[in-house]
Amino acid sequence: MKNSEEQDATFTLGQFIALFKNNAVSIILWTLVGLVISLFISGIFINPKYSATTEVLVNQKTNQDPNNQFSAQQADLQAIKTYKDILTKSLILSPVLTQARQKYNYTGSLADLKKSVEISNEDASQIISISVKDTNSYRAAGIANDISSVFKRKIKKLMKVDNVKIVTKAHANSQPVSPNMKLNALIGGISGFFMGIIIPLLKKSLNTTIEDEAYTTEVLGLINLGEVSNISGIEKSFHAVKILNKGSQKNTRV
Repeated sequence: MKNSEEQDATFTLGQFIALFKNNAVSIILWTLVGLVISLFISGIFINPKYSATTEVLVNQKTNQDPNNQFSAQQADLQAIKTYKDILTKSLILSPVLTQARQKYNYTGSLADLKKSVEISNEDASQIISISVKDTNSYRAAGIANDISSVFKRKIKKLMKVDNVKIVTKAHANSQPVSPNMKLNALIGGISGFFMGIIIPLLKKSLNTTIEDEAYTTEVLGLINLGEVSNISGIEKSFHAVKILNKGSQKNTRV
């Protein structure tokens, strides 16, 4: 029983390898088709988006001794979470949206603007990064700078502090951040490659005909009792014999 299972597994693996070799051209074509389709969709149907980033520094202006300065710095680090939350609220984004519509012909809603904004900062860092993604690189940079400016102005009244400074202004970047053409091409090529394997594999698995004697004897363990020739060939042979017989009978009568 064990030998039969090993033979079955070996045959299956060999069958898969043979299937791969016999369909190598088809697999390559499917890979190329998947790659071309992914590039076509990425280039035609997906609008490129550009990203621009501005950075603000949160720090306390104090001339106190080092111990007090350290305490103030720790307080700023704790407050950064609050600042990050405020940056995505309508208190900041609503006036930014109004400016964006006036200056950059922005047509999105407040929800769209919020989705396009990403706030981040490194651990134990007092610098907050404000990134904006948009289909126009100059509009992305303008909106990012407007957010930092509005935030700096609003935070003074909101939290009664003056500890926000813009350290880096956003600039238009001509290189789109999405779609990622290389990644999409890789995904399309891999998808096409697997399609090229799966399709002939399905055809093979759904084919219930026995194609050679080795399968019946080695895999199924059956004894070969004989072979039957092609029926259509036999019918043609009988038809030819009948014609010859009719011709011979005519000659005999003459």
